[in-house]
Amino acid sequence: MSENKSTKEILEEICEFPISSYDMWRSVAEKSLKGASFEKLLTHTYEGITLKPMYRQEDVKDMPHLSSLPGKAPYVRGTKAIMNEEKPWEISQEINELVPENFNEAVQHDIERGQTAMNMILNKATLEGFDIDELTDGEASGVSISSISDIRQALAKMDLTKIPLHVQTGAVSLPFYSLMMCYAKEKGVPLHSIRGSITADPIGFLVKNGHIMFSMEKCFNKMAQVTVWALEHTPHIQTIGIEGHPYHDGGGSAVEELAFSLATAVEYVQAMLERGLQINEITRNIRFSFSIGSNMFMEIGKLRAARLLWSTIVEAYGGSREAQKMTLHGRTSSWTKTVYDPYVNMLRGTVEAFTGAVGGVDSMHVSPFDEPIQGAASFSRRIARNTQLILQEEAHLSKQIDPGGGSWYVEFLTDSLAKKAWELFQQVESKGGMLEALKEGFPQQTITKTSEAKAKNIEHRKDIFVGTNMYPNEEEKPILRESENMKVQWERCKASVRVHRTSRKFTGKIENITTVDEVIDVMKQGGTIGEVAKRLGREENPKLTIKPILAERGAERFEDLRRKSDVQFMTTGKRLRVFLANIGPIPNHKARADFSTSFFEVGGFEVIRNNGFESADDAASAAVESKAEIVVISGTDDDYPDVVPVIAKIIMKARQGTTVFLAGKPPTELKQEFIKSGVHDFLHLGSNCYEVLSKLQSEKGVVSS
Repeated sequence: MSENKSTKEILEEICEFPISSYDMWRSVAEKSLKGASFEKLLTHTYEGITLKPMYRQEDVKDMPHLSSLPGKAPYVRGTKAIMNEEKPWEISQEINELVPENFNEAVQHDIERGQTAMNMILNKATLEGFDIDELTDGEASGVSISSISDIRQALAKMDLTKIPLHVQTGAVSLPFYSLMMCYAKEKGVPLHSIRGSITADPIGFLVKNGHIMFSMEKCFNKMAQVTVWALEHTPHIQTIGIEGHPYHDGGGSAVEELAFSLATAVEYVQAMLERGLQINEITRNIRFSFSIGSNMFMEIGKLRAARLLWSTIVEAYGGSREAQKMTLHGRTSSWTKTVYDPYVNMLRGTVEAFTGAVGGVDSMHVSPFDEPIQGAASFSRRIARNTQLILQEEAHLSKQIDPGGGSWYVEFLTDSLAKKAWELFQQVESKGGMLEALKEGFPQQTITKTSEAKAKNIEHRKDIFVGTNMYPNEEEKPILRESENMKVQWERCKASVRVHRTSRKFTGKIENITTVDEVIDVMKQGGTIGEVAKRLGREENPKLTIKPILAERGAERFEDLRRKSDVQFMTTGKRLRVFLANIGPIPNHKARADFSTSFFEVGGFEVIRNNGFESADDAASAAVESKAEIVVISGTDDDYPDVVPVIAKIIMKARQGTTVFLAGKPPTELKQEFIKSGVHDFLHLGSNCYEVLSKLQSEKGVVSS
């Protein structure tokens, strides 16, 4: 075949059947819609992208990144030219234990069974620069690290030269980083052989919490100090973190997570340049962390677009080709996980993990299915870990370079996300950068707008959470927590800090510490993170505050409905009951009865089913006899004018407190007639399920304890 032939000409030669044009396909598609608009086949996403029902080569022909190769700038196809089968992406599962000994037990167990990196999650006290005994109460999630004795317990028997360690330390990393260096020296571990990341992300911490315990100037100064020291002593430890999770977990879109993360990265680059570092030194120390949602192709496009945009930004700063590479950690979404029917979370996590692998992450955490309920038990950690192992060892995704590359749909999404994110990024820059934009409230307002749009669709059940706002499991039994009581763990950690303080002996001063070496020396003598952070400028009353972007999960509102119903059942032995007043034979009412059943069961209501009644009087009598607080009339539109007024009037006369619904959406004139006869509301695809159920619970006296 001639190299000058077009793709169409080549296909025409090798295809047995004639190739249909897009216009021909669209004509057939429009006929199948039977008068409905072709627009019905278009999907409008939260990212502001309109998706077509099919994509062709013409849709991607002008995209400049299509000529790029794996391992070559702008790295949209990945930062590696050839996959190293012996070193696939790191299985970097988070270990979320409060007590250091418990952390060590869990991490040893998991490393022996396939995990390839330690991912230490610090508890909030440590992240804010406090020792745990300085607080009367706090967030009992994440390991509590205060001193060298805690690190010894947490990392006992762990070979730091073979197993990478990743720790996000909050706004300032100097205390924890110095503690780790002190421990490594104590163990005789060559510092240059330690791999992983000990990162600070002050803006990310500010976004999540609404405050930081240090001035931003001090945060940047300490970030620069640690980075300079690390360049010389621990060249394989990254020190600057950018987390996209707050924007995703706040309900934001893929575009918003991308744009705000990149704007944060630029803020850090500028701050480090101002403090004397070079662009190539800065970028090699930056580690990005993105959430991976359930919209598989959109998320694959997001990860590819992230590398493309970062390469573009670093190139603009004069960074080398190597400096343009993005280190990318993926974390399966917290926002998509549910408390009810939690085993479905395994399926969500699997899809999201597959997405991360195809998108080209360098390391990944797969959320255990019970993560929204407890700190993750050993069984759920095993399933999450094995999900990654199967993708690597059985699905062989670790042997593939950019599996999504070349797909017209994936390439279209990559390009669209990059353009949309760049537009939003430029808006942030026009406001003076990410920090100034946050003070103004721009990212918060943007995320809120998207979050509210998502919430509306979830309430209407247009966006589905299987097992929560659709297809609930009536026979579900709650998961019982495995780990010991959190209050007991909290007290154990506080006692440990007090014992440490009474047993140590200082030979030097802690008042005037400034450098990394000085902090390491203090830690060697028994200094604690809280004491060091205080001397480094920790503020008791933070001066820098903003409106935070609060983390949530998409299913939370429906979970609250279920929780209220469960509390009522546990205290009274009863649930709100819904009687289905089904009219006629099963084919006449089944579709609407099934819709109504699911509608109420997602709120934990008890639905009383039946096979239908021959007359309106029979249906009304059965409804009254059931003593149900709610009645739903289901039948055909043709039957409604005759039966609905009869049923509603009988019920309202016999049991005035009963709430009567009609399944369907009758014309306006009939609707008014039905309301006069006693129908309270109408159930149909346009109904706001959450609002209807929430209102009923309030009216019927169902409250959570």
